[in-house]
Amino acid sequence: MAGSSSHHIRNICVFGGSSPGKENEFLDSANHLGQVLAERKIHLMYGGGNLRLMGGVKIAAFLGGSQVLGVVLEALIKGDIIGKTIGEELQVSTLDWI
Repeated sequence: MAGSSSHHIRNICVFGGSSPGKENEFLDSANHLGQVLAERKIHLMYGGGNLRLMGGVKIAAFLGGSQVLGVVLEALIKGDIIGKTIGEELQVSTLDWI
């Protein structure tokens, strides 16, 4: 293509639901997204923790070799609400910086 760019996405941020949704298709799609990210060597920043849809993206990306950074609100860590973060974890007091 004339004038096309050779830019390659290296990082992506995903903030999704921490519930599984009502259909298995949602979780299957989250897992598939994580696999695609890993295949394309795209690193993932996500909402932290290990729950449902965000957890599905994270686990598939991490197991596929992507670097993974979970951004977690300190209040959620104290209450042990989100489960274990795999990969690196950035603990923040607020999401105002996003």
